[in-house]
Amino acid sequence: MPKRRRLETGVDWVELSTTAADWKKADPGLLQTMLGQLYLIRAFEERVLELAGEGLVHGPAHSSIGQEGGAVGSIVGLRSTDAVNGSHRGHHQFLAKALTHVTPDGLNPSELVTPRIQEVLQKTLAEILGLAQGYCRGRGGSMHLQWFEAGALGTNAIVGGGAPMATGNAWAQKRSGTDDLTINYFGDGAAQIGSVLESMNLAAAWKLPVAFFVENNLYAVATHIEESVADTRLSVRGQGFGIPSWRVDGMDPLAVHLAMEEAAAHMRAGNGPVVIEAEVYRFFHQNGPYPGSAFGYRTKEEEEEWKKRDPLIKVADEMQKLGLIDEAGVEQVRQQAIAAMDAATAELLEADAEKEGRRRIRPELWPDPAFVNVGVRGDGSELDALTALEPTSDSRPRKDVKFVDAVAGVMEHRMGADERIIVLGEDIHRLKGGTNGATKGLSTAFPDRTLGTPISENAFAGLGGGLALDGRYRPVIEFMYPDFMWVAADQVFNQIGKARHMFGGDNPVPLVLRTKVAMGSGYGSQHLMDPAGIFATSPGWRIVAPSCAEDYVGLMNAALALQDPVLVIEHVDLYGEKDTVIDGDMDYIIPPGKAAVRREGSEVTVISYLSMVKHSLEAIEQTGVDGELIDLRWLDRASIDWETIETSVKKTNAVLIVEQGAVGTSYGGWLADEIQRRLFDWLDQPVQRVTGAESSPSISKVLERAAIARTEEVVTGLETVRRHAGGAR
Repeated sequence: MPKRRRLETGVDWVELSTTAADWKKADPGLLQTMLGQLYLIRAFEERVLELAGEGLVHGPAHSSIGQEGGAVGSIVGLRSTDAVNGSHRGHHQFLAKALTHVTPDGLNPSELVTPRIQEVLQKTLAEILGLAQGYCRGRGGSMHLQWFEAGALGTNAIVGGGAPMATGNAWAQKRSGTDDLTINYFGDGAAQIGSVLESMNLAAAWKLPVAFFVENNLYAVATHIEESVADTRLSVRGQGFGIPSWRVDGMDPLAVHLAMEEAAAHMRAGNGPVVIEAEVYRFFHQNGPYPGSAFGYRTKEEEEEWKKRDPLIKVADEMQKLGLIDEAGVEQVRQQAIAAMDAATAELLEADAEKEGRRRIRPELWPDPAFVNVGVRGDGSELDALTALEPTSDSRPRKDVKFVDAVAGVMEHRMGADERIIVLGEDIHRLKGGTNGATKGLSTAFPDRTLGTPISENAFAGLGGGLALDGRYRPVIEFMYPDFMWVAADQVFNQIGKARHMFGGDNPVPLVLRTKVAMGSGYGSQHLMDPAGIFATSPGWRIVAPSCAEDYVGLMNAALALQDPVLVIEHVDLYGEKDTVIDGDMDYIIPPGKAAVRREGSEVTVISYLSMVKHSLEAIEQTGVDGELIDLRWLDRASIDWETIETSVKKTNAVLIVEQGAVGTSYGGWLADEIQRRLFDWLDQPVQRVTGAESSPSISKVLERAAIARTEEVVTGLETVRRHAGGAR
């Protein structure tokens, strides 16, 4: 018979509840503040549902009524420099953090609403209504609430999407030498999401001060937790990652507060993350003013039983037992909260002159439609103070290098000059510079800023996003292959790419994402894509694609100075090539809007990037076509050099766009459309394109070659242009 030994995880997992002694011991000022916050949040949420019922809330209204105890209990003891983020049901968390920020000495129940509290209520309501005076200028609405000054990092409509960002914020707090902490709030549905679990692992491995706070309200929309998991005690998740965990009654704000006090002490002491599970209950449906029983997935009896445990009633009753307030005092608190919401509403609404007895939003409060694209990215003015240079016209001596050594060299130089730069990715600290040597020397020179990550693209991409939004650091994330980005697509596109615009347009997102195109290396369908086309049609990203080492230096320097997320695409075909850099100058930039003309010509404008620039030159020489070759360098819509393209097209009257990757995700698709819209009058034939096949490259050497473009395909493209030109004549 085999020997058996019971294993233990080695970390605590406790259920915490309060006693009468805990309430008696509690600071009366704490209880008064809790009571005031609970009633203010309840009045706010009731008003939101009222306005939603009138059709004045455009989009969802995910109320937190019933769940306020978890937010208030966990946040009331935090500092402004502590941070929180959450998910789509986050009004209560945002308000608790904002109210705690503006009332550092607590709340006075007899004079509940100060001018700053009134401002918080009105600006939050304005945001939910989509108005210009809201915290995110009306762009965030109900699900995307952010106020950095108060430590509210932003709520999030993607289930579980905030966990990696919170982890990044916690990394910044720890690295900066503070004992601040971050709380990531999510529901029972998100407790099974990969982003959350990956973030737990990363936070535990790196001992980051982040609390994963599960608001277990039993239902993901209408699906009961028992249908989703085998163990409904969701705080069990912490055991799998070596994270101490607390389970607590979220309808008891003091119990939540006591659990958070213990958890905060653990985090502030440098011991790493925690998990807190608060059992709560949303009194209404997932969205809107009706109870869940109206939709048939809950019974009225269940709802009534939970309402008896209302956190507002709990705190008021306990305070009355202690003689801290009477029934009339509680009613006074409630009436003050309602009056505050009446005042906030009155500032935002007016009688609808066209519909008797109805209200409308004051027209002058809507955002200006011209604001629609402002803040998708910054204006690039941060580059103005730097030295811009055109390598093709610089005559200084050159130094021979391999392309990949220039990649590693400029990063080492920049990290030496800027202590904010943090490099992270899989295996970048091993193998003498990662799988290709692109980070060679960094882990030796900067061991505490070269972070080898677990295989968890979603977690470390989002951690980088959180670092960028924090503002104290400049993360450089390496994705070993572009295809791996789709594992982290939520963080890359929904979070990092949209963050500046979604939260009002002001927050910089200084982040560089490096990756390599590896077509021709035999790695098959899930390693070899060109991501340029996907990123060029996704908001928020700038894109650079260098074809030579001197350009790489200038483009990477610009990318590391911009306040926007920048995708830097490299190509393995270039890594081993002998190249040159300007001897003694690693500081110049090549700013957005600066393409390079690699060959002048009069017959066709050939537009390309990365390794296909070289293939295009070869094809031009082979065919004898007098092609003018433009190396784009910058690929995104905001950064492309239209002046150079327009000048060339007006001379040649024909365009051939050359890229290596698949036709379906082609970069040239949108570029051809834009060229034809802008320059139709100067074109003598349709814009022609060279791309790979529809399929992804295969493992077979023959099929891989058939799926991608190289010199031969460019030759065919040039011959097509020449035939069309002959036909036109």
